[in-house]
This record gives sequence, C-alpha cells and structure tokens, in this order.
Amino acid sequence: MKKSILILYTGGTIGMAKTSTGYQPTSGLLAKLMAEDRVFNHTDMPHYDIKEYAPLIDSSNMTPQHWNTLAKDIVRAYEQYDGFVILHGTDTMAYTACALSFMIQGLNKPVILTGAQVSLVEAHSDARENLISALLLASRYCFPEVTILFNHHLLRGNRAHKIDSIGYNAFLSPNYPPLAEVGSELVAHPQLFCAMDTRSLAIHKYQAIALTHFTFFPGLSLNTLETLLDMPIRALLLRTYGSGNVSTEDKKLFLLLEKAIARGVIIANTSQCLKGQVNMASYATGQALQQIGVISARDMTPEAATVKLQFLCSISSDAAWIRQQYELSLRGELS
Repeated sequence: MKKSILILYTGGTIGMAKTSTGYQPTSGLLAKLMAEDRVFNHTDMPHYDIKEYAPLIDSSNMTPQHWNTLAKDIVRAYEQYDGFVILHGTDTMAYTACALSFMIQGLNKPVILTGAQVSLVEAHSDARENLISALLLASRYCFPEVTILFNHHLLRGNRAHKIDSIGYNAFLSPNYPPLAEVGSELVAHPQLFCAMDTRSLAIHKYQAIALTHFTFFPGLSLNTLETLLDMPIRALLLRTYGSGNVSTEDKKLFLLLEKAIARGVIIANTSQCLKGQVNMASYATGQALQQIGVISARDMTPEAATVKLQFLCSISSDAAWIRQQYELSLRGELS
C-alpha cells in the first residue's frame, strides 16, 4: 500500500517565481510544477497532499508563532499521514528543525525539512532533487525525529547548521553523522536514529522569551555586557573561545555574570567553534565560569543552543530545573 505524505509548504526559495523586483513566493506555483513533472507521479513515489500556507513567507520572517502553527498542523494530521515534509527557506531552517524537535512530544513519524538554494522554476535548481529525496525517505523509513534533507544527506534537524549561502551543500552536521544518504540507492543508518518516543503525542508551545547572545572578542568592552544584563532578560547565551573559555583578567566580567545568575538569569556557554564542544573543566578560564553557575551547551550547534533555551524557558520558570535540563540530551541534540 502506498504511503501518504503531507507537504507543509511555508515558503522559501524552492517555490519562488522570478519577477521584475526579484524572486517572490508565488501561491499555487509549487503545486502546479509538481503536477506537471512526471517524476512526482512515478509509481515509486508516495501519495502526497500539499498544505500551502498563506501568506507564503521568506524564512527570515519565521517566528516562534510559526513554529507553534507547524507543530499544531502536524499533530492535527498525524493519524492521516505516514510522514511529513516541510518546505522552508534555508536561512532559518535549522532553527525551525530544532524547535519542532523539542516541542513535539511523542513524535514517532518522520518529519523532514527541505528547500532549495535555487528556485524550482530554474533549469539548474537543486529543488527537484531535494524534494524527491525528502518524499522518498519520508515514505520508506520510519525514523522518529525531525530532520533536514539537503544535497543528498539526511541530517538530524537539531544537529544541522547552515554553512553556505549559495552552494548546494548548504548544511553541515558538525558533531553527528548523517542519518541517511541518497545516491544510486537510498542508504539509511537506523542505528543513528533517535529512540522511539513512548509518551503520548502532545505539543509544548513556544512563548516570547527575552533571550540574547553575547560574543567575546579580543578588546571588547564590558560596558555592552553590563547594559545587556541590566535589561530584564530571561536567558543569555555566551559565545566564548575554543572549549568555552573567556579572559580572567577583568574580574568585573565574573561579578556581572554571577550577579545576573543570582537573580535567576539563565546563562549558557557555547563555543564560537562549529566543531567540538564546550568543556569548562579543561582550562582555568572555563572552570571560573562553571563555578559561578554558567551552564554548558557542550556540542550543540548555535541554533540548538539558542532554541533549547527558548524552549525550556517557555515551559518552566524554575531556573534550577532549566539549568539541569539544558545539559541533558532531550532529543539527541548533544552527545
């Protein structure tokens, strides 16, 4: 029996048309192009339905409210379909993949995000291959997690990071191998899939969270950080050097952070390095952060480190619980 896949079309380059003012999302264009392409109607392809959102948006405009809508639509259609393919712009695709991975409890069907660097209307587009691969993988393998399919590789969604603004190999999973590859054959690696989630299907919605980043660089002024911490923020993500290090020369830095933590601000440490992990026990500078209550993002991507903070702060106001949960692997986002 043919599998049935729901395509959730949010917008992005994949379905844009060329206009006098540049590429624009165009309602109905994607469905028309797919209907006219015999490959999407091949006997080996699954049955699919398309839910097109109105208005179609550029992914730069994606917000947590859009994440809530996508999750709600997946859960609402969960029993009618064997899998879900989300068509999404590449700029914030990894953020959306992270968000859905955390917020949908009890997910045991494939959810694949894909898109394109070049619109489906162009002869040299990568859209067709990405969409074909996503539909085939969603219908042939029952992996219970949110993923990203791009350039023949299926990546865990909360492990993926956009590395190229124009090339077809737009996404990398720096600290976890691909779950599957698409070539002359589809090759999946089930041993890498997340375990089945035995909990009941439910959604934990995202709220508006006052969260910000602070990036360290040689010669920075702590006045900027002091201003940030004077604001009513819930969480702060530090982007530090190497394995989670900062300068210990200015004691004011630690006084500022310690004071903020004492009043309940969640402060997490993520590395500016894309590969590897934060290990605050390695050097004295990292240990100094750990001792005042800064928590570790370990080997999470920048997107996962950010969205996980948003998620935990959305569902609880208990700072101690949030700090404890942040350093645990909830959906395979860290090693």
